[in-house]
Amino acid sequence: MFSLAQPLLIFTDLDGSLLDHDTYDHKPAREWLERLATARVPVIFNTSKTAAEVWPLYRELGLTAPFIAENGGCVHLPPDWAGDEPADDDGWARVVLGASRQRILTVLEAVRETESLRFRGFADMTVEEIISLTGLDAAGAERARQREASEPLVWKDSASALEHFRLELIGAGLELTRGGRFHHVMGETCNKGRACGWLISRFEQLHGAGVASIGLGDGPNDIPMFDTVDAAVIIRGRHEQPIEVRDESRAYRTRAEGPQGWAEGLAHWLDDE
Repeated sequence: MFSLAQPLLIFTDLDGSLLDHDTYDHKPAREWLERLATARVPVIFNTSKTAAEVWPLYRELGLTAPFIAENGGCVHLPPDWAGDEPADDDGWARVVLGASRQRILTVLEAVRETESLRFRGFADMTVEEIISLTGLDAAGAERARQREASEPLVWKDSASALEHFRLELIGAGLELTRGGRFHHVMGETCNKGRACGWLISRFEQLHGAGVASIGLGDGPNDIPMFDTVDAAVIIRGRHEQPIEVRDESRAYRTRAEGPQGWAEGLAHWLDDE
């Protein structure tokens, strides 16, 4: 068990986790969000979403912690977490841990042409297509296209072709992971776990002390995060993809989905107070 009184970081996926899979509502998690805010425990988004998508929710919740976008491709640091990284006018710094999106798109186009594989990435889609796949409104779909270090795609070929595609990407220094809705292509050393570890190290450097961590998510792309943090909350998902972690004793699998499961998981690890 963990305590809100100890140094603690909460890393959370968004879609299907903190946010309802269909409605993007987070109301069932509000009580816990308020408790964490009162205890000054950082809630760190760790999502496949873009920074442009994250900002509206981040501001709505009044958060002050860093956040991780695009499956670990980018880490965005507020002024009190930044080191010597270049900062914008508000003091925020951005650290790109993965490959640039332009390089990813170049590789994808070459693989599609040479291997005759069938898939559609966000760069191939209209805003209307993204709306139909995600349920986002037009503004949200446009923000979802503003990517820096990854490309979501819908696979339209066979399972055997998917494995061939994965190997082609590895040969080009890229990696394929599966989220709740899409496959995601990114740099080979880039994932949610590496970004978690990077931020845990940054916190310990800034504060000169160790910190405990809990990670919450519902998709296979959350596995590297689960294997990095001290305790995992594996939220019941809508997909049928297996989620296997290195140490099941450090994982709690929820009965509820979405933000209800999010609250259930935090209660499991923190309600000893």
